[in-house]
Amino acid sequence: MSKGLKLAGLIVGVSLIDVIVLTPGLIGIEISISSAIRMALDVSIITASVLILLYGIHQIFFSSNDVKPIKVLKTSEDYVHALNRYQDSKVLKNDISFTLVQVDRMKKKKETLLTMLNDRFDPNELSYQKFTSVIIEVEKLFYLNLKNILNKISTFDESEYKNIINKEPTRFSTQLLQEKTNLYNEYVSFVKDSVNLNEGILLNLDKLLLEISRLDSFEIEEIEKMACMQEMDALIKQTKYYKH
Repeated sequence: MSKGLKLAGLIVGVSLIDVIVLTPGLIGIEISISSAIRMALDVSIITASVLILLYGIHQIFFSSNDVKPIKVLKTSEDYVHALNRYQDSKVLKNDISFTLVQVDRMKKKKETLLTMLNDRFDPNELSYQKFTSVIIEVEKLFYLNLKNILNKISTFDESEYKNIINKEPTRFSTQLLQEKTNLYNEYVSFVKDSVNLNEGILLNLDKLLLEISRLDSFEIEEIEKMACMQEMDALIKQTKYYKH
């Protein structure tokens, strides 16, 4: 709907309500009150109507509701906003809701890890630099993976998928229907696998947090031997196989 039509609808709606409320007996109900109270009530209603119009105009013309392309998403808030657009999905609703929780967890884990590193190491130490570089790189992988999830969700035709799964009457052959079923199942499987991959990243960050909290000092050799660091290094190396 265009902004002009939205504005027209808003004005008509508010005007109709004002006419109904401000015209005594219009809808068959008339309350006997003093003229002073009536005047005060009328002023209040008109003031409220003006405020509603002003708010509506602001929302229509000035509110930032533009949808950002997936490729330009940067902050965690950008990803949350993008994911929220698909919250009505029946097929992928649980995955989308869980992914939103993962985004919040990633943000908190990174903050906790960096705070702990700053408390326990000097930023010039090689140990500090090794830890922070891995944390930053796996965060990039997390959000790169999230972009891939959004790309799949944004092109997923849920209504078509439901028709196929529910085996509604169709003009297509059994073979073609099977191919379409396999295709849509790939979409769903990709999203679920990607959610699991991001959960693995969060698990490794938890392991890293535990390792840092219970040891007094680290040598580079010890850091590189940590199982969680090795797993995250392996994940980082997979980044080249992902499309930006």
